[in-house]
Amino acid sequence: MIRPPPPNKQRRFVITGLGGQGKSEICIQVASRMREEFWGIFWVDVDNPSTAERDFIAVAKLLGHTTESVPEALQVLATTYQSWLLILDNADDPEFDYQVYFLAGSHGAVLMTSRVAECRQYSPDAFEVLEGLGEDDSKALLLKAAGLLPESWPSYDHQAREVARLLGSHTLALIQVYKRQRQRLLKYRPKQAQSRYRDVYATFEASADVLEQSRSESAGDALRLLEILSMLGSSVLPLQIFEEAWKGCKRISQGSDEARGINDFSQDHVLQLPSFIVRKEDEWDPFRLIKASSLLASLSLATRHDLDGGVTLSMHPLTHAWAKDRQDSKRQGVAWIVAGCVLGFSRLNTRMWQTQERRLLSHVLFYLDLKVKKAFDLASKTAITSIFLKCGWALLDMRQDTRLDQLLEDIFLELGQNPNKPSEEFLPLYNLQARSLINLGQAVKAVALLEQVVQIQATTLAETHPAWLASQHELARAYQANRQFGEAIALLE
Repeated sequence: MIRPPPPNKQRRFVITGLGGQGKSEICIQVASRMREEFWGIFWVDVDNPSTAERDFIAVAKLLGHTTESVPEALQVLATTYQSWLLILDNADDPEFDYQVYFLAGSHGAVLMTSRVAECRQYSPDAFEVLEGLGEDDSKALLLKAAGLLPESWPSYDHQAREVARLLGSHTLALIQVYKRQRQRLLKYRPKQAQSRYRDVYATFEASADVLEQSRSESAGDALRLLEILSMLGSSVLPLQIFEEAWKGCKRISQGSDEARGINDFSQDHVLQLPSFIVRKEDEWDPFRLIKASSLLASLSLATRHDLDGGVTLSMHPLTHAWAKDRQDSKRQGVAWIVAGCVLGFSRLNTRMWQTQERRLLSHVLFYLDLKVKKAFDLASKTAITSIFLKCGWALLDMRQDTRLDQLLEDIFLELGQNPNKPSEEFLPLYNLQARSLINLGQAVKAVALLEQVVQIQATTLAETHPAWLASQHELARAYQANRQFGEAIALLE
């Protein structure tokens, strides 16, 4: 990885990546295998300024000098003309300028490890981004950690492949994988040969600590964004969804809550949106969102992608699991509502949901993993039903018919409503139920339901009301699906 520096040039190499991927272990291997090629190898932990100062002073002492500060120690190293290798480990603070630890001149070689992707700028021509092991290496590491004899490995090939896939080929997790349950696995601490961070979650928590200790607006925004992402899927999420949520809440803010039904969001939903969606602005300002997402990416807690002309975020499966599990149940409930409001408000841009359907589907499905009964304990019946309806219409558009059918069954159960006998308060829910029945091939039930809906609306709404006209149109579709063509034509006329 590193050779003795050429004349008049200091050789540098930077390794970046998610915590627990083995960056420090690589440095240990480099130091071990190349100890004969350098006159001296010095290891400095730059996790924080105090440990860095301690280690630099220790390096100067090894070189026969007494120093009291980092600059003095660096000067000693700069005037040491033999070939040496300086390892700067754990450069993980995105707010710190690590340039202060690099020596001027051309002497020696420097190897740095960091979770902060921007640290690659210290060696733009020589860096490596660790992104997990390949499938074969992941299986081998897993089976070796399990203590199985190599000759027995072929018998466990399929199981090892599945476990490696579930863990995203994360090095430290693979070593500890024989603890089965996720919480136990990710917090398991072996007695011997411990990683610096001891357990998988601790590697991620170290990055979160950087944000929590910062107390800056951008750090707070990054933590809120992390909570929202934990309620959605780990796959690629278009950041446009936050802009569309802002546009949706602006439209809601211009109306009155008095005329809103169970299908509509209210001012209460607007107030749930994260503060980096600045509601008072007349134009969408992405600045705080960009800073928050960049901070998460810089700490390797998320990955930014430029896809199809837009910015997206994704997370490693283990980081995603940690981001959710680090929150207590109350905080998870708050994050679930916030994420639901973002999804729901963004639904007003049907064009985006159509073009991004493939990417958004996994996020909707993951979001709906929460039990309906538990969701109704988080806020008012009206607020939660509105969120579920937004998600339900998304499932309908995405033709997730079975999942929508189960969701509706659970909602009716928790609301204490008869799915076959509409009530005026929940008519939008019954409209969605009828659409779901048509897609499931149950046209007879859909007709019976919509006839009741239309009858109720005929007594409560004006003949020109959009909701009543929409229900009549759906009833005509149901008639057509049920081969009642005469009734369909009569209704449309």
